Parts: sequence; structure tokens; C-alpha cells
Amino acid sequence: MTRPRLRSEDLALVDAVLAGADQELAVRHPGQPGTRQPVHTVYVPADRVTADLPARWGAAAQDALDEHAPDPDAMAGVVGADPAAVADAWPLVLAKLEAEPVEDLRIDLEDGYRGTDEDGDAAGAVGETARAAVGGTAPAYWGLRFKCLEAPTRARGLRTLDLALGAALEAGPLPAGFRLTLPKVTSVEQVTAMVLVCERLEAAYALPAGRLGFEVQVETPQAVLGADGTATVARIVHAAEGRCTGLHFGTYDYTAALGIAAGQQALDHPVADHAKQVMMLAAAGTSVPVVDGSTNLLPAGTPGQVRAGWATHFRLVSRALHGGLWQGWDLHPAQLPTRYLATFLFFRAGRDAAVARLADYLGGTGSAVLDEPATVRALAGFLARGLRCGALTADEVAAATTPERLDELTRLRG
Repeated sequence: MTRPRLRSEDLALVDAVLAGADQELAVRHPGQPGTRQPVHTVYVPADRVTADLPARWGAAAQDALDEHAPDPDAMAGVVGADPAAVADAWPLVLAKLEAEPVEDLRIDLEDGYRGTDEDGDAAGAVGETARAAVGGTAPAYWGLRFKCLEAPTRARGLRTLDLALGAALEAGPLPAGFRLTLPKVTSVEQVTAMVLVCERLEAAYALPAGRLGFEVQVETPQAVLGADGTATVARIVHAAEGRCTGLHFGTYDYTAALGIAAGQQALDHPVADHAKQVMMLAAAGTSVPVVDGSTNLLPAGTPGQVRAGWATHFRLVSRALHGGLWQGWDLHPAQLPTRYLATFLFFRAGRDAAVARLADYLGGTGSAVLDEPATVRALAGFLARGLRCGALTADEVAAATTPERLDELTRLRG
């Protein structure tokens, strides 16, 4: 039998050559964390945020259904979905609107804010939400979008951030789901500066080092493609030094900046798709999620406008899920029914195939699909996401494995 000719010292030499690359890969691309990612972020101006906002939004969503689509057949007709599939998901959607209508809330002091007392509104909204979090009634994820770090708004934005953080800490320790959102990033240097701000705030408020992270809103051309021809967003992710908690696409700022006519600015415009695909490439393997933007065609107004808004929102949410974007923005309570319906239909449609493939892989049985570790991660991640948002139940995935094992498989390497 032929024996290998490479000696242990040869392998040691290869290890030495690749040691730096191995370390960089482990640090820069740690893979998926196997933790929950909300299916949406709700943006609400700070002067409209109260402690009971989730309940108010859930009730408003249910009122919209009662008026315009009181049963699954009616909603199936509005969004063009299979009536049987909608009927299957309908009880889960209604339960979600009752129990957890808002998964992620962003108190907005930027584009959506039109108030006149920014100090008071920021501290008031954040303080109320923080106290609700202590009482267990706030969304699982919540936080603040402050003004950007461009020169004209820099001081105002950082003052708001400082005051809001103080208000949150007066209610108690920062909850795990606390988020900050840095909008309109135009340079890597702004992200570097934001890291410095986080460090200074941690020191000022006696927080553990590294406690504050921030999402980056990608809504300017400079954040996608730099003057040197490089993908700025890839540099942004790593310049955040592990503090980047998401890349959020800004639909209308971005498409407007590229000269797209107002009537054509949309999530599914080709320039928007290009930006989001670059974002996904930049974030791949880093544990930083990429988040879709919003649509400004709301389900509000006349019955016809509500139905049109629902149809558009349902289509865009479904499209994003098929494209690998698991989270998006919602701006109106009546968007919640179509957010959850589209999301639940997506997971329930893929449930049986994912369960069967994963069971075959884990059981070592033959299958018509040749799965490998990468696709096993995807299968497990799909089912885990469906469980976390309420689209699937533990009983429905039990034929494959347990929820705990799903989380382990999501982090599988190799």
C-alpha cells in the first residue's frame, strides 16, 4: 500500500503559513450565531411611542382585519395566496397579533420624527419602553434610531443618544435586546467614530466593555461602493470591531440618491436588489444580519387602498424571504397581518421538505437530495427561524430533531 510522503514537519509548515489566515477567518467570519433574529423592525416616531405601543399596534392590526379581511378566504383573495394555505396559517397569525404583535421596535428620532422637543421625546419614549421591558411587556428587541454622524446633525444625534441611554438605564440594566441604529452612513470613518462613541458611553455609564452595538443603515451610494471602487459596506462591517448588529437597507434614500424617479422607487427596483446583494456578500459568514427596507405604500385609507397596500406588502415580504432576507421594516400597524401571513406561509410551505431532509441526514438514511454540512445548516436554520417567530411548532419539527439540536446544527462548521 502506498504510504503518504508528507512528514509531520511539512504539515507544521503549512499550519504556520496559514496560521494568520486561520485566525482572521475565525475572527472576521465566525458564522451564524444560532440566535433569534426578529422578522421585522417597526419604526415609530419618538413622540408617538408609549409603553402600550405593542398592544395598540396589535389591536389596530386586528381592527384592520375585522374591517377589510375578517376571514382567511377574504385575505387569500386580497393577497392572491392559496386559500387552504392561508386557512392553515390563520390561527397562528391571529395568535401572533395577540401575543407578540411587535418583535422589534425602533424609537425614531431621525427621518420619521417631526416633534419639537427632541430631548423630552427621546428620554420619555426610551424611559417608558425601558420600564415596560422591566415589566416584561416591551418587545423582545427595541432601541433607538438617532440622527446621523454627518456634520450638520452630529452633535444633535449624539446628545439624543446620550440622553436616551441615560433614560434607559434609570429603569434598570439594559435588556439583551436593546439596539442602536446609525443612519445614513457615508464612510468607514463614521463607523470608526461610532465605535469610539460606544466606548466613551460605556465608560461614562459604567457599562461592560463591548456592551453597546449598533446597526448600520445602508442608504447612501457611498456605503455600497467607495470612490476607490471597493465595497464600502464590507469594510464597514469589520471596522465596527464586532459591534455591528445588522445592516439595514434604506429604500427611499438610496433609490433617490441614484436618481430613480419617485414613482419607481421601491424595494424590488433593480438598483435596490443590487445594493442588498452586495450587503449580503459583505455580511456572509460574519454573524451580521442583512435587513430589507420598507415600502411606503401603506394599507390605509379607502378599502381599495388598504387591499392594494396589503397585496404589495405581502408580495414584497414573500419576495424578500425567497431572496434570503429574513427581516424587513414595517411602518404601519396594518402591515402586521401581511408581515406575519407572508412569513408564516413561507415557513409552513417549506416545513415538510426541510423536516424530511434533516431527518434523513441525521438518521443516515438514503434521500433523493444529497445534503452536506452547509445545506444542513440551512435546513436547521430555516426550521429554527420558523419556530422562533411562531410559524412552526415544536411538534411539527419533532420528526427531524429538537429545537435545541436545531440551534446546534445552525452553528455547524465544515
